[in-house]
Amino acid sequence: MNEKNHDYLKDQLKYTGFGEDAQAQLRDNLMKAQNEFSIKQMTAYGKDELSVSLNFKKSTNSDMYFFNNYRAELAKPGSDVKISQTFYMNNEGRNITQKEAYNLLDGRSVNKDLVNKDGQIHNAWVKLDFKETTVSGNYKMRQFSPEYGFELEKTLEKFPLKELLDPKERVRLLESLERGNRQAVTFKGEDGEQKRFIEANPQFKSVTIYDQNQKRLRQAIEPSQKAGESQDKGQENSAKNRLPSNEVVEDNQGKRRGIK
Repeated sequence: MNEKNHDYLKDQLKYTGFGEDAQAQLRDNLMKAQNEFSIKQMTAYGKDELSVSLNFKKSTNSDMYFFNNYRAELAKPGSDVKISQTFYMNNEGRNITQKEAYNLLDGRSVNKDLVNKDGQIHNAWVKLDFKETTVSGNYKMRQFSPEYGFELEKTLEKFPLKELLDPKERVRLLESLERGNRQAVTFKGEDGEQKRFIEANPQFKSVTIYDQNQKRLRQAIEPSQKAGESQDKGQENSAKNRLPSNEVVEDNQGKRRGIK
């Protein structure tokens, strides 16, 4: 077994979010000297289950193996439909991690530094388009570049979020949302503090808000009606003191809900 190749692949697994079990299976499979092999594992995110198959192939010219891609499949409780996608690896270290794959399959957007066919690096928000597939069967990946006009930090500043008051908490919040997480936050207002969950929604240049039970809320505060539209300062300050409406629009499965 090529130890340097093993160490490289082990680090690749680690930084893509696959843990010690996958790393142990890697060594076992490399010892067998197969032409190709797969490592399978399942990770629970709350009640959701993400199954992955990590695919490796041996070079035809040497004893080195390559981590080519992994197939991720999301199963949600109460649904017989499973959503899957193949994520391809590159040597630039800017791969979709396991948690980011889960967030994408769950319908959220992730901010990534991407590498195009010419090897150039560019930043964009990415989101799976579940209505369109490629010839390989993957969902198409939509990209929203900085020129699209979504600025996460400026969007968050239009809401009365307690976490924005502390510089370290602000950074943690931004980084979590950029990874595609649905993040717990605290809304401050005239009625006190309320726990909420938010996620970035770059397609609509906004954030999506959920109540403490992670049911989607109808937003009482619209960050902007149009891209680039300025707001009256008095209206903006008034909005910052109001909490989002408790009218629930839908849950994670899209079912309609009533008003609490």
